[in-house]
Amino acid sequence: MLVLLEIQHMLLGEILYKGKPIQKMPGHKIARLGLSQVLEGRHIFSKLTVYENLMTGAYCRKDKKNLQHDIKEVYKLFPRLEERRNQLGGTLSGGEQQMLAIARSMLSKPDLMLLDEPSLGLAPIVVKEIFESIKKIREQGTSIFFVEQNSKIALSTADRGYVIQTGEIILHDKCTNLLENEEVKKSYLGIS
Repeated sequence: MLVLLEIQHMLLGEILYKGKPIQKMPGHKIARLGLSQVLEGRHIFSKLTVYENLMTGAYCRKDKKNLQHDIKEVYKLFPRLEERRNQLGGTLSGGEQQMLAIARSMLSKPDLMLLDEPSLGLAPIVVKEIFESIKKIREQGTSIFFVEQNSKIALSTADRGYVIQTGEIILHDKCTNLLENEEVKKSYLGIS
């Protein structure tokens, strides 16, 4: 788990990825190491088309020859993006913007994708679709680390879960075990 602690504009500790400290590294160099991030709130480029947004995800990519193939794969995963490829990102629905943010991240060909609150503000049917896509991305070989308030869907999607309270990990286990844990059921899943 990557944790960044900021106190009075000072970084404490060190964040290592693949054995390299990355806390002071520029974003494009982190991306070249194989790490991508989908921020809470999506942060797509609203004045660029869907296709142009996708191309920004491939900016730091070394392997450009397979890019068009990978765009087709992204469109298979998120067919609505292909339908809207010439539409401005800012005119997409919230769910479509989240799909675009994830697809853009995929085009950097990351080894590890970080997702911050992928279900935030989305309708339940779109949340289900997003998490089905997350499972497919994982099945294709990309490791995924996500932070999610929707405990039920998070635990049914992930392999391992961490319960964090006031910045401290208080419980961690395989998600199948956490789903059966009485404390987790009561406190986080609303099951008595």
